[in-house]
Amino acid sequence: MTPLSILDLTPIKQGGNAAASFRETVALAQAAEAWGYKRYWLVEHHNTPSVAGAATAVLMAHVAAHTKTIRIGAGGIMLPNHAPLMVAEQFGTLAALYPDRIDLGLGRGVPCDPATLQALRRAPNDAGEFSRDVQELLFFFKSAAPGQKVRAVPGEGADVPVWLLGSSLGGAQLAASLGLPFAFASHFAPDQLDVALATYRARFAPSAWLKRPHVMLSLTVVAADTDAEARLLFSSAQQVTDAALPPPIPDYEKTLDPQRLALIQRALRHSVVGGPETIAKGVGDFIARYRPDEVIVTAQIFDPAARLRSFEILSAALGLDGPVPAPPPRPGS
Repeated sequence: MTPLSILDLTPIKQGGNAAASFRETVALAQAAEAWGYKRYWLVEHHNTPSVAGAATAVLMAHVAAHTKTIRIGAGGIMLPNHAPLMVAEQFGTLAALYPDRIDLGLGRGVPCDPATLQALRRAPNDAGEFSRDVQELLFFFKSAAPGQKVRAVPGEGADVPVWLLGSSLGGAQLAASLGLPFAFASHFAPDQLDVALATYRARFAPSAWLKRPHVMLSLTVVAADTDAEARLLFSSAQQVTDAALPPPIPDYEKTLDPQRLALIQRALRHSVVGGPETIAKGVGDFIARYRPDEVIVTAQIFDPAARLRSFEILSAALGLDGPVPAPPPRPGS
């Protein structure tokens, strides 16, 4: 069976705050561990009122401390924002605290506005050094050579799997050339998925880290007890901007002009929304078409109980090693 994981976008909801988001993150991670999910990854965003995940390594430590076995990862660290040495030290520290449980996904990041770039002490062309920075980070994770002047302590020799994240052909090419596992952001950037997968698999060069291509694809999944309920929950994701996550709106698609609706449907076309049978078929079709080694699922759902229920239904629909969700109550019960 294809392993399933969770990408938590740490949404801040309307009327909520970062502290509430972090409590919901811990609750979902604990439930995901019980339901049989393989990994729980967290994001890095800056100057984004809708996302609580800014200090990714700190939040990872908090989630790891409140779970026992599930792998905790960064999906990802935007390397142009950081010195490779400091990332190696942070993740070496996490690996020492939580052995065999830490993943590191590396991305270029999305373009920032000039004010945010300045606040991060970045220059506009920093992303152009991404390949060099990845290789420098990998160097710091190796065992130190005699006389090596700069060492990552902790970090050197740490067992931290490094993934490359991407939403375009460029990320696939770099992951293939370095022989690293590749995670594609198909949940929000579907346009280059086919060509990126083909390129990565065709050009993959075996390395000390990985002998054969290994792909994880992201997928939006919103599950509920009925298709209609799931479509309602999904309307929050359809409304997403940089503002706080809004509550769902009944019949939201009917309120949109055709051009706006087409844009949303195109951007979110790798989404599976519905009841248990719809979810099982939709996720199965996605896996059959793209043949990923793993799938990482995300869901922008306003109500925390409904978000938990969504991942619970998915775990049962795909046969993970967790408890089977109870059936919905009958009318009048």
